[in-house]
Amino acid sequence: TGDEIAGSVRAASKGKSASLETITAVQGKSPEVLRERPEFSSLGAVHPNEQLRLEATGKPGGQSDYTNRVIDLLCPMGKGQRALIVASAKAGKTMVLQSIAQGVSVNYPGADLFILLVDERPEEVFEMEAAGVGEVIASSFDNPAQRHVAVAELTLERARRRVEMGDDVVLIVDSLTRLARAYNTVEKGTGRTLSGGLDAQSLEKPKRFLGSARRIDPSQSGGSLTIIATALVDTGSKMDQVIFEEFKGTGNSELVLSRELAERRIYPAIDLVASATRREELLLSDPALSASRALRQRIAGMTPINAMNDLLTDLKRYPTNDELIRAINGA
Repeated sequence: TGDEIAGSVRAASKGKSASLETITAVQGKSPEVLRERPEFSSLGAVHPNEQLRLEATGKPGGQSDYTNRVIDLLCPMGKGQRALIVASAKAGKTMVLQSIAQGVSVNYPGADLFILLVDERPEEVFEMEAAGVGEVIASSFDNPAQRHVAVAELTLERARRRVEMGDDVVLIVDSLTRLARAYNTVEKGTGRTLSGGLDAQSLEKPKRFLGSARRIDPSQSGGSLTIIATALVDTGSKMDQVIFEEFKGTGNSELVLSRELAERRIYPAIDLVASATRREELLLSDPALSASRALRQRIAGMTPINAMNDLLTDLKRYPTNDELIRAINGA
């Protein structure tokens, strides 16, 4: 499951569909490659140690890419990252996802970029498709839970097959919470129900989904699967809160959005103090790590509004992160 196959097709006969006659390519490569392709489950995972730089110069209209610059500075993501974007309603998560997708597309044109939208509004699906970035795969809210699950699982398998071939894949998921809800509806119940009406085993497959993110040991295929997924909070649903608590701590990067910032139209609406990446020293250069720690010491104890306004002042003063890092380090 998940392989893209090219070949010649035999014409359909009466009462029968067309059949595949010969296979010429699998994932755009010779079928012979499959003989050496390892299974995803057998590939060893290592800590992400190569930064996925998102800062994109030359953004349309000359607008500075503040969202991605903030992420690169204080909550860096690497190839193979398992990142959660924690967001309440109207906190600007769609804008953040679009910025991340744009950064990946510009800086890593050779990477496979999938954007999976589960149980989203059709307008948001169209907006993401219109952006023309990556491959958008969607199952909107007017589809049944069975379709949500089927689309998500097929997308994951497609990503896994590419990683087995040594490719770098970035999978953006909006949202992991709604995918977990769909699994709760579809999976057979165990009879044990957690608070909020969540079945005790319904999160096994969503956790497997998120757990697929990894950087493969270079001695093996050397590919990577980066998953950047949104988790919804403060929705008024007890089930959503339980889902978030179950996933909290499973990621190795957490970007927390602030509704208070979004309501004041301060973007990016990121809570800088609450956002962080584990083992960031493996991703950042020594100067970038030093600057990141200096920034964190400066904003520690500030409110989310004051912290972001303080950082935005620096971002406006220095047009690139490299210039800002040199300024902070006194170079």
